[in-house]
Amino acid sequence: MTATRILPGDHAPWFHAQALSGSPRYAFDSVAGRHVLLLFMGSARFAPTAAALSVVVAHRALFDDAKACFFGITVDPEDAEMGRIAQRLPGLRFFLDYDRSVSRLYHAEEGPERYRPHWLVLDPALRVLGAFPVDRGEEAIACLRGAIEAAPPEPHAPVLVVPDVLEPELCQRLVGYYRDRGGVESGFMREVDGQTVLVHDATHKQRRDVEVDDAELRNSVLARLARRLTPAVQRAFAFEPTRIERHLIACYSAGAGHFRPHRDNTTKGTAHRRFAVTLNLNAGEYDGGDLRFPEFGPRTYRAPTGGAVVFSCSLLHEATPVTRGERFAYLPFLYDEAAAEVREANLKYLGENG
Repeated sequence: MTATRILPGDHAPWFHAQALSGSPRYAFDSVAGRHVLLLFMGSARFAPTAAALSVVVAHRALFDDAKACFFGITVDPEDAEMGRIAQRLPGLRFFLDYDRSVSRLYHAEEGPERYRPHWLVLDPALRVLGAFPVDRGEEAIACLRGAIEAAPPEPHAPVLVVPDVLEPELCQRLVGYYRDRGGVESGFMREVDGQTVLVHDATHKQRRDVEVDDAELRNSVLARLARRLTPAVQRAFAFEPTRIERHLIACYSAGAGHFRPHRDNTTKGTAHRRFAVTLNLNAGEYDGGDLRFPEFGPRTYRAPTGGAVVFSCSLLHEATPVTRGERFAYLPFLYDEAAAEVREANLKYLGENG
């Protein structure tokens, strides 16, 4: 294999692509947290590729979207038009790589009329475990199955938990501030046609938020962050936060509240964000609603009341569904002066509701 090809041990490149019967701009990085089998097909009209797809079907039970999933990458529009491929949930999806950008990124297309069909097996952090020619599908499946069965001990995500940032009395004041004002439906940022816009999708996120407009209350929180959180962030991450984006109290309610896996800095309008902070305001009063980092296994994280979980905005994370009560949290983003310049430069990419 040439030096340019992706090898075991490498991180699989991230991309956005149109998914068959799915999102027109599927974020591949969001599938982290499970093992992944990729098949760079070229076209399913060729016998070796058709045989490879038969291997996937023969091992259909592996692809449950919990431990593993499959993605086929086709460059042939006729594969979909003629029904040679079809999404089958859970677990079986296809990317329509008609401009061949994904194939070039993964070195499957190596020049005009030179397509290299092959398999890649990825671990839950989207690192390459194995690479196989298209006619060695059973070996790819064996690699995948072995990786699932030999999953390593559950790792810790690279997060910082800091207790006692806010006193219980201040936590109660913040919860009371929220209750006095209710809350508005919370959206999330997405890049659409080059612009960062606010969108709402209850299947992806359900939460209600209140902006803290009271200067005295905001300053009370800021003072405690400066005294009790900033030194811990400097020590753990060798990063000095000098700016905060948003003063927000969020509420996730039982039966609905959740935020599916996402990253906080993947659009131009959010690229300046460096660290996310979750300050728990009532940690013992709800079930569910914990933080999980799928790239690092199923372990969940919850700071005690008044405590904070701090993590890089680049980490894939989710807020698991709240099953009892209401979860209240204060949710700022931290950044510094260099990131402030990034934010200023990217203001032109914010849509009207961004």
